[in-house]
Amino acid sequence: MGKIIKKIGVMTSGGDAPGMNAAIRAVVRTCAYYNVECVGIYRGYQGLIEGDFITLSSRHVSNIINRGGTILKSARSKEFRTSEGRAKAYQQLKNAEIDAMVLIGGDGTFTGGMVFNSEYDFPCIGLPGTIDNDIFGTNFTIGYDTALNTVVEVIDKIRDTASSHNRLFFVEVMGRDAGFIALNAGVGAGAEEILIPEEDLGLERLLESLKRSKRSGKSSSIVVVTEGEKIGKSVFELANYVEENLPQYEVRVSVLGHMQRGGSPSCFDRVLATRLGVKAVELLLDGKTNVMVGLINNNIEITELENAVKGHHEINKELLRVSDIMSI
Repeated sequence: MGKIIKKIGVMTSGGDAPGMNAAIRAVVRTCAYYNVECVGIYRGYQGLIEGDFITLSSRHVSNIINRGGTILKSARSKEFRTSEGRAKAYQQLKNAEIDAMVLIGGDGTFTGGMVFNSEYDFPCIGLPGTIDNDIFGTNFTIGYDTALNTVVEVIDKIRDTASSHNRLFFVEVMGRDAGFIALNAGVGAGAEEILIPEEDLGLERLLESLKRSKRSGKSSSIVVVTEGEKIGKSVFELANYVEENLPQYEVRVSVLGHMQRGGSPSCFDRVLATRLGVKAVELLLDGKTNVMVGLINNNIEITELENAVKGHHEINKELLRVSDIMSI
């Protein structure tokens, strides 16, 4: 039996994602339900080091389930990567009498929690919050579904102008080194080609596909590209390459950027964040630590933080095959 948990801290760290507020709300209200105090930690690990805390009651989190971003703000912290920074953070937690933490974020957030736990035996539980969906131990991360819907909506609009002018559009989406957004949004929006880091299709294959589209009578095309695409060219270089080799195409580039991170979370993300937030608090009260709470086949499952960081969430190869068939 671990120590009795009377006060739980909650933070959001790394890139923001729609649904983080829904997760904060779930943590705060579950704490209230079990008569445990809840403390919001502003600006992730940096705020932890600086003791930037606020006591949160159920009323503090009214009307935030529908808001994108995070009310607790987020920041990267170089200082927390040093043992001195983590020592300061531990002192702040002791001073505030916080017994455990819920960490909402991605790989970097979980790595920080893991190191902190190993040094100070401090109970930490992770919630996967990132639009990239690149975390092992969950089918879906908080924010991914909303980002997908945002991207599909924007590509639909780009297609209107592409078909009006007989243009080829390269649309760059976020995802770091993972093609989840590009692949799913590409299939959902009917893109002719999808370029993702997991599958290096090569430039020749891209040209061949675009030639085939032209021959089959397509007057406009959309190519979705992940920002970390490994063809070795930026999206602008790709566009230039295609224009040089296929002069019959008029090429345009659209980089969607941070709009993919914003906006009101989808119903799916709100429900996911709420389920995970409730479970995280209950696990801490049960004496569990150093795990991430995720959703696998619609069931809440836990994964060791180390596995969540080191494991690799595989892309759905079947969806690539479907995409190929649809581009005919």
